[in-house]
Amino acid sequence: MTASSRMPWALLLAAAATLMITMGARQTTGLFVAPIHESTGVGIAAISFAMAIGQFTWGAVQPVFGAFADKRGSTGVLVLGAVLLAIGLAMTPWMKSQWGLMFTLGLLTAAGAGAGSFSILIGATAQQMAPEQRSFAAGFINAGGSMGQFVFAPLVQMMISVAGWATAMYGLALASLAAIPLAWPLRRRAVPAPAAGSDGAPPTVEITLREQLRIALRDRSYWMLHLGFFTCGVHIAFLVTHLPGEIALCGLPASVSAASIALIGLFNVAGSLAAGALGQRFRMKWILAVMYASRAVMIAIYLLSPPTPLTFYMFAAALGFTWLATVPPTAGLVGKLFGPRYLGTLFGLTLLSHQLGGFFGAWLGGVVMERFGNYSLMWYADMALALLAAAANLPIRENAPRLKLATA
Repeated sequence: MTASSRMPWALLLAAAATLMITMGARQTTGLFVAPIHESTGVGIAAISFAMAIGQFTWGAVQPVFGAFADKRGSTGVLVLGAVLLAIGLAMTPWMKSQWGLMFTLGLLTAAGAGAGSFSILIGATAQQMAPEQRSFAAGFINAGGSMGQFVFAPLVQMMISVAGWATAMYGLALASLAAIPLAWPLRRRAVPAPAAGSDGAPPTVEITLREQLRIALRDRSYWMLHLGFFTCGVHIAFLVTHLPGEIALCGLPASVSAASIALIGLFNVAGSLAAGALGQRFRMKWILAVMYASRAVMIAIYLLSPPTPLTFYMFAAALGFTWLATVPPTAGLVGKLFGPRYLGTLFGLTLLSHQLGGFFGAWLGGVVMERFGNYSLMWYADMALALLAAAANLPIRENAPRLKLATA
C-alpha cells in the first residue's frame, strides 16, 4: 500500500479518542490513593506498590499486543483492552487488600489500558501514512491522551467528593467501554512493507520480526532511547501517583491536586503537538534532550518556590508541556531507525523500558514517603535522572529530517 499524501483524519481522530479514554482513566489513579487508604486501611506504600505493578504491566503488555497488532491488525487488541480496563476498574472497589489491588489496578486495569495505548495506536496509523506525516500523527494521537487527563481529572475528583471513590471507579469503568466502537475506523490492516534502514531508505528484501528485533537490539541508538525513556517513566509515574500526596503535605485541598493534574494534561496537548511538528524540522534527539534537561530546571524552581496553589499550577503547566511530549519524538526515532513495519513491537519495547522506570517511580515514592515523611529525596533523584536522560539522547544516530512537499 502506498501511503497517501493526504492526512487520514478519521484514523487519527479515532486513535486520539481511544488514547483519551485509556490515558484519562489511567493517569487519574493518583487521586484514588488517599481515599483507598482511608477506606480500606491499606498502607500508602502498599497501594503505591500495587500501582507500581500496574506501571510495569502497562509497559510489559505493549510489545506483546503490538506484535499481535502488527501481524493481525489492531481491532481485536483494542476491543480486548477496553473490556479488561472496564472489568479492572469495576472490580477495584471490592478489593480490600494489597493483593486485591495488585490484581485489579496492577494487572487487569493496566493490561487493558496498555492494549489501547501508544504502541498499538501509533503503530496502526504509521503503516497507513507517508513518512513525513508520522511525526505529526504521533503528536496528534499523544495529544488525545493528554486531553483525556485534562478532562477526566476534575470529573473524577468531583465524583469522589460528591459520591465517593467507589462510584468514581464505576464511572470510569463505564466510560472505558466507549473505546470499543472507536476500534472500527482502525480495523484496516496495512499491507506489510519492508523495514527502513537508518537513512530512511527501504531495503529491497522484507525481513521477519525476529530478524528486525535482532537488528534493533544490536543498535546502540535504540538502547540510548530505552535509557532516556526509562528515566522519563520514573518522572511520570512518581508524579501521577504522588503529586496529590505532595500537595496534601503542603496543607492544600484535593481540588488543587485535580486542577494540577488537569493542567498537566492540558499543557501536554500543546507540548505533544509542538513536539510532533518540530520533529519534522529538527533532529528528534535534540528535542528529547532539551525536554529532559528542562525537567531538572523545573523541579529545582519548584523546590525553591513557596508551596502555594499558584506554585503548583505553574509547575504543572510547565511540566505538562514536556509530560508525554517525549512520545512523538521517541516513536519517530524508532520509525526513523527501523521503519514502520514493526513499529508496534519496537516502540512497545521502549515503552516497556519507560514502565520499568514507572514501577520504581510509583513504588519508591511511597517507600520514601513512609520512611521520611516527605518526598524530598525523590525530587532530587528526579533532577539527576532528568539530566541523565538528556545526556543519553545526545549520541543517538539520526540524520537530519528531509521534508517532502505534498504533490497533487
